[in-house]
Amino acid sequence: MTTTDKVFAGSIPEMYERLLVPLIFEPYANDVASRMAQARPQSILEVAAGTGVVTRAVASQLPAARIVATDLNQPMLDQAKKQLPDPRIAWQQADAQALPFEDRSFDAVVCQFGAMFFPDKVRAFKEARRMLKPGGRYVFSVWDRIEENEFADVVTQALAGIFPHDPPRFLARTPHGHHDVEPIRRQLQAAGFADIAVDVLAARSKAPSPREPAVAYCQGTPLRSEIETRDPASLERATEIASEAIAQRFGRGPVDGKISAFVLTAMG
Repeated sequence: MTTTDKVFAGSIPEMYERLLVPLIFEPYANDVASRMAQARPQSILEVAAGTGVVTRAVASQLPAARIVATDLNQPMLDQAKKQLPDPRIAWQQADAQALPFEDRSFDAVVCQFGAMFFPDKVRAFKEARRMLKPGGRYVFSVWDRIEENEFADVVTQALAGIFPHDPPRFLARTPHGHHDVEPIRRQLQAAGFADIAVDVLAARSKAPSPREPAVAYCQGTPLRSEIETRDPASLERATEIASEAIAQRFGRGPVDGKISAFVLTAMG
């Protein structure tokens, strides 16, 4: 992981919310919310909340719960607060590896597609466990390998054709680079967790045209920084080439691709 992999700033938060959230994040947010609703926690800490798609889903299903939503990137939280100005929710900038809360403060900790960005995963998992009251649960998700997430795979291959000597690999390297669940299980055990369950959750990624996923990935993620670093004037060209690659694979009308992730539940 590079230093830019963790930077979600500039126009990225708005594009992330507008394009990526409906494209790939909403089905998994609804799944997390359903899991939380079954457990009925009264206090929930969300780590790596992004623009708040999980926060909104959980708040809808658990109207009496207290939610503290954190993220490393303040611009993402600013976007999240615009979407959900709810007094039940406290938004706070925080590093998952050094959470600024007292021990045993929450019934549950949730993290959707954030663990891949933790430089020291055992340390971050230890922090999540420190937050949990006895009997609490940690629910988080990681993306499956990139080949099981079709739009991301097609975009990555298309950009490799533009920059063959130095292909932008953000999507394969970080979001889809930590899909082996056995090392994750060992990291959780090293952090003190037990009763670890892993579910594979497949869904569909849909958009009204090939351009939407191309813009979402090329301009709404840190992949944008990789493209612009290689050629500051190439962002729109790269987006168009990615869009054409998606069109050739999935058609020029509404597009529908496979997505897949792992959802892990660990008891504190």
